[in-house]
Amino acid sequence: MGFRKALAAICLLSVSLGSVASTAFVVEDIQIEGLQRVALGAALLHVPLRVGDEVTPLGVAQLIKALNKSGHFESIEVLRDGNILLVRVSERSTISNIVFSGNEDIPDEQLQESLAGNGIKVGEPLDRSIIANVEKGLEDFYYGVGKYTAKVDVFVTPLPRNRVDLKIVFNEGDAAKVQQINIVGNKVFPEPELRELFELTDHVPWWDFFGSQRYEKQRLSGDLENLTSYYRDRGYIRFNVDSTQVSLTPDKKAVYVTINVNEGEIYTISDVKVAGNLVGKEELIRALIPVKSGSQYSAAEITYAEESISRYLGRFGYAYPKVSTYPEVDDVDKSVKITVHVEPGARIYVRRINFSGNHVTKDEVLRREMRQMEGAWLSESSLEQSKARLNRLGFFSDPSYDVVRIPGSEDQVDVDWKVTEQQTGSFNAGVGYGTGSGISLQGGLSQNNFMGTGNSLSLNLSKNTYSNRVDLAYNDPYFTVDGVSLGGRVFYSTFDAGDANLVNYNNDSYGLSTNLGFPLNEYDRFSIGAGYRHNELSNLDPYDQIQQFFRIYSDINDPDAKLEFDTYDLNASWSRNKLNRGLFPSSGYKHTLNGKVTTPHSSDLQYFKLNYESRWYFPLTQKQDFSFMVKTNLGYGNGYGDKDGNDQILPFWENFRGGGSGTLRGFRSNSIGPRGVIRYPDPENIPGSPNPGGGSDSILPGAEDDLITVSDNSLGGNALAVATFELFVPTPFLDESYNNSVRSSFFVDAGNVWDTEFDYGSYSDLSPSEYDKLSDYSDYNRFRVSAGISVQWVSPMGPMVFSLAKAIKEYDGDETEVFSFNVGQTF
Repeated sequence: MGFRKALAAICLLSVSLGSVASTAFVVEDIQIEGLQRVALGAALLHVPLRVGDEVTPLGVAQLIKALNKSGHFESIEVLRDGNILLVRVSERSTISNIVFSGNEDIPDEQLQESLAGNGIKVGEPLDRSIIANVEKGLEDFYYGVGKYTAKVDVFVTPLPRNRVDLKIVFNEGDAAKVQQINIVGNKVFPEPELRELFELTDHVPWWDFFGSQRYEKQRLSGDLENLTSYYRDRGYIRFNVDSTQVSLTPDKKAVYVTINVNEGEIYTISDVKVAGNLVGKEELIRALIPVKSGSQYSAAEITYAEESISRYLGRFGYAYPKVSTYPEVDDVDKSVKITVHVEPGARIYVRRINFSGNHVTKDEVLRREMRQMEGAWLSESSLEQSKARLNRLGFFSDPSYDVVRIPGSEDQVDVDWKVTEQQTGSFNAGVGYGTGSGISLQGGLSQNNFMGTGNSLSLNLSKNTYSNRVDLAYNDPYFTVDGVSLGGRVFYSTFDAGDANLVNYNNDSYGLSTNLGFPLNEYDRFSIGAGYRHNELSNLDPYDQIQQFFRIYSDINDPDAKLEFDTYDLNASWSRNKLNRGLFPSSGYKHTLNGKVTTPHSSDLQYFKLNYESRWYFPLTQKQDFSFMVKTNLGYGNGYGDKDGNDQILPFWENFRGGGSGTLRGFRSNSIGPRGVIRYPDPENIPGSPNPGGGSDSILPGAEDDLITVSDNSLGGNALAVATFELFVPTPFLDESYNNSVRSSFFVDAGNVWDTEFDYGSYSDLSPSEYDKLSDYSDYNRFRVSAGISVQWVSPMGPMVFSLAKAIKEYDGDETEVFSFNVGQTF
């Protein structure tokens, strides 16, 4: 190649422009050397010169700048060979792989996202000039969280075909501890009281296993904001943090924090004015401002007033109001004049409501829960009410919405809802193990969102040691567009009570029922229904409570025959639901009252049952990850009317039962309640044959010579009272992302099942030894108590509850159960 004259040279790491030809020339050809991965055509697209153009020093500078901007080249040389423009380049290496080592505080995903923002990701060319900035930026992050000894190194390993591997090695070190926090200048509030506001702490009690003295810059900033708010909420409008010193020890393992404050004096409100466009609601807007003339200044009350006015205007479609408070401070009188300026902005209408994330659930299921309508004013309260209704369905975890402005329109928005579907079907199974019970099993299937329609369908085909059951139930919550629900149920069951921890009897039954539900308002619902049931009883044990029922209904001509009953019942229920969500609620309450009565003439049995259940949730933190629940369950049933002069009583198979996951954890299922009692004469006191002396071998029986036998199993009772106190906490050692699917709790259960018709006094004529075998099963004070821990998990099979419980208060004959779990139910 002939003589070449250098026009310019540039290097990306140290950019410099060499000598430029003093005379211009016309380009006859453009050649680029050094291309490997970049196509010639792609490179030429970045060259601003074309054949026939005149090359000048300015044109060369523009060429270098354009190629540099493409990001593909490490170095660029521009040369002249006669009238040929020669561009010699060295391509940047392509990143083949990025590996992290030693990072514990920063997840790999967060690092990858941060590096991508700096143009460092697999498949992209590597700009070596920013490696040092990456190292420094990561080290600055560690300094911000108190790890002053942290070191970050980036290693570049060349690979064939101009590729490189990046390995970023972290040596995080230990976080510096807060050795001491000093607040200087405070006179009104003592330092211990102010330090209670801080997240940072220089002392952790030995019993606080989750406490930490770790220093973090962001926490200190938050603590200073809390300190400022504390003073300004109490009238000290001129309070100021004059300076903050953070001193690091030479070994970089501890810091001393000193905060210098100027408290100022208390200021009072001298006047409150409202200005701006009040949309004809001045009186109501004024009522939303809690601060009054003569009261102590409070920044918190000012903020509350601004938010209250904004929310109030939002109810009328003013979605983007500007509510600003302007204080005029008089330092002489130590007073503040407040002017609240309201600018409601344009009234906003909803053009369209969109849903995403509901892959199974149909749009209409979500749309019918909306209280914000398309074409109506945008209302924040209606949106929040819609969100609460979606939560209470139990189909979704944390539904959220975005209000999106329509381009080119000042008064229209779209509302985009995003939901994440969660498991709505369940394999209803239960297993338990107890000291005397061994293992018990039960199972079934249900779907609360059948085929995405929002309707519930359950088909229980269960078989266990004491029951065979087929149960088909269906409910359409929106049988009409007004929210009237329609449900029905058909079942067949065989039940062996002796194997279910109850006294012996067999009950074969079948029946059907239907009900209609009516919404009374946003939270209350009333339903009515009717049902038919056929019961066939056999193998009845001769317990006194059963015989009391048997004597009323048995055939005296065939006392061994099975008992068969046909009953028709009417039922009604009321519920009020203000829970914040259907699964894992953390705030709100729910009340349910159910009543059932058999018809007096068409039914073989005349009885009624009432049941009331309430659950109250009290959030203990702003995030509601800690909450406290109080649950009560009360039930009562009895017969009404008479049959052949005998008062009718509640059938014993309709008795309430206690113990197990639904009532008293720590006690075996169905084991709590009155025991069966059999009273019979002592065989040794029954008259025998005469003896030679003219007497008999035994004497005539007397009442106090009768014997009794008390069963080991419960018969149940016609009255129930159970209370649960439960503290829900995040599950230890699990990431916060699991909070919507797993949570743990500490609980105390207390309750009793008793029989108001049990006549304890009728056994008082027994001998003391026999009488002592009995307990007063009509005594409602015989409460059992248990305590333990529980873990709830929304699994692919449905919600599961695992419990470890210890009986704290029990009575003779109670059977305890340490571990149990239930599928298909949560608290």
